Amino acid sequence: MKINTAEFVISNSEVDKCPKDRLPEYAFIGRSNVGKSSLINMLTNHKNLAKTSSKPGKTQLINHFKINNNWFLVDLPGYGYARVSKKTKAVFQQFIMDYFEQREQLVCAFVLIDIRLEAQKIDLEFMEYLGENEIPFAIIFTKSDKLGKNKVNNHVESYKKQLLVGDWAEIPPYFVTSSLEAIGREGILEYINQINEDIFKDNGFV
Repeated sequence: MKINTAEFVISNSEVDKCPKDRLPEYAFIGRSNVGKSSLINMLTNHKNLAKTSSKPGKTQLINHFKINNNWFLVDLPGYGYARVSKKTKAVFQQFIMDYFEQREQLVCAFVLIDIRLEAQKIDLEFMEYLGENEIPFAIIFTKSDKLGKNKVNNHVESYKKQLLVGDWAEIPPYFVTSSLEAIGREGILEYINQINEDIFKDNGFV
């Protein structure tokens, strides 16, 4: 897939105020400081589409970006950032859950995971939540340029083993990426493109 246009549409904290367009949506979410904004900019080939920051917790709203005028990339707040107050974190969690459980246009979530770290409980629990609610998702391992190839493979295998310990019959689709080196870009965009083709082949959303 070639990204011809990518434009910011709206930010909000209420699902009812999300765009009314009946277009497929792909939500990107992960722990704070996982490199989500850099990944979004890499995927869309726009340096400043998503705001990057050295301070974790920058994204605090549901952000919709219309891509090629036929699908939405949705940038969601990160979870698990300790410096966000408990009250604010509770609000984040509520509208994030509202989005996942109420948004009909959502066709796939991408859960971002820092490949440099061992399997984190909070990531595993979030993926369990998606599975329990039958929300299709794929995993994106970020920052692969920070590790050697062997360590990358070892950490991926560790996550796969952790998932299979639970109730998972099979591993969700996953992609190993580096925003710095544009690794994984084609694979993710082709995955999205294939889902879109299937949706529009069946006359899209009705």
